[in-house]
Amino acid sequence: MEHYNMNLTLKVWKQKNSQSKGSFETYKVNDISSEMSFLEMFDVLNEQLVHDGKEPIAFDHDCREGICGACSMYIDGQPHGPWQQNTTCQLHMRAFKDGDTIVVEPWRSSAFPVIKDLIVDRTAFDRIIQAGGYISVNTGNAQDANNLPIKKQDADDAFSAAACIGCGACVAACKNGSAMLFVSAKVSQLALLPQGQPERETRVLNMVTQMDKEGFGNCTNTYACEAECPKGISVANIARMNKEYLKAGLNTKE
Repeated sequence: MEHYNMNLTLKVWKQKNSQSKGSFETYKVNDISSEMSFLEMFDVLNEQLVHDGKEPIAFDHDCREGICGACSMYIDGQPHGPWQQNTTCQLHMRAFKDGDTIVVEPWRSSAFPVIKDLIVDRTAFDRIIQAGGYISVNTGNAQDANNLPIKKQDADDAFSAAACIGCGACVAACKNGSAMLFVSAKVSQLALLPQGQPERETRVLNMVTQMDKEGFGNCTNTYACEAECPKGISVANIARMNKEYLKAGLNTKE
């Protein structure tokens, strides 16, 4: 693939904290290699800002390998940018061309308040997991895996749901700021496996209740969440969660 350098204009959201009013600020970056990652380009910009005595842009990152989901940015109107099934840290500058103007924003959701600039508080997801995303574990040696037969389709579906990294792109993509894809992936992952059966009903009831408490919106059925998910989590999980929730609710009333 041909390597090239480019000059870019960045319009980046700057906001001191959740109580402050934010705005876009414009920056110029030059001689950016097409082989840089998007976050490396931001590193170059921040080095430039620090050199000029200005405050660098705050953005979140950790693994830079598409695993942790921390690198959450809204780039040119798309969570994680223009590449499909891709996190921001996996996005490379060859996705852009010389002279482009790139608009970068934080996730937009009342349940994800801005901490600073491009960093949002996603601990609402942690509280949803704490509400029910766990299994009972007895002490002693683990059971032999061969003693826990699981249908291949169930195992495949559970593995696919478990791929969710909790980045929040589904919330950012949804016009209602719904967390249904995230919650349904966590519910499905355990509902499909033998280990998840003891808490199966209380899990879905508690996690959905906590999701509502956090202020996430309702599902819009536009499938924007699936389209923007960096791990390709299917909306079929939402249908499964709704079924689990209805069944659990009926059993609770009996």
